[in-house]
Amino acid sequence: MEAETTPVIRGPYRRGIKRREHIVKAASEVFGELGFVGGSLRSIAQRVGASHATLIQYFGSKEGLLAAVLDDWTEQTKRSPMLESPRGLAFFRQMPDLMDFHVHHRGLLELFITIAAEATNPSHPARDFIRRRYTNGFRVWTGKLREAVEDGEIAALTDDQIEAEIRILTAVLDGLELQWLLGAEIDLRGLVETHVEQAIARWQKR
Repeated sequence: MEAETTPVIRGPYRRGIKRREHIVKAASEVFGELGFVGGSLRSIAQRVGASHATLIQYFGSKEGLLAAVLDDWTEQTKRSPMLESPRGLAFFRQMPDLMDFHVHHRGLLELFITIAAEATNPSHPARDFIRRRYTNGFRVWTGKLREAVEDGEIAALTDDQIEAEIRILTAVLDGLELQWLLGAEIDLRGLVETHVEQAIARWQKR
């Protein structure tokens, strides 16, 4: 029986893939710095030494390039240490590690925060993407807090209390991340760790 081999991508096709990846990386930087509205295809093309027409050839439109950037962002953030598998409070105690990931991948955080702010505009092309990210995060986080109640790790909470706690926790993390991006000299990991432990202590005393 012949051994299976992995196809090797060579020639123009491989160069095309690399070129596309290079453009997506540059677009991620531009959109992170200037937003989708402020970041022009011309400025992205200049960063990669290409023409406006080349970007259109690869992605069809500025919106198509944004979609590729968000797909790449999703793949890269899968490397985050924040796992969904731990039950209950163990899930929340991972959050300081997530802040370490942000510190070492500033561009990913900057891109998300910038696009999320723009996406408050109902006509923004990333609005559905951002809303899905928040909706999915809210679903997972509220589920983990319910697990903590079920496992007896914390006192009983009503659905309304669980939802309020997660909304507040999300807002605190977003706010600290934004302050850090703006240049505040803060210990992002330490502040999040303190807040999470204070929240857990409060949940346990209810």
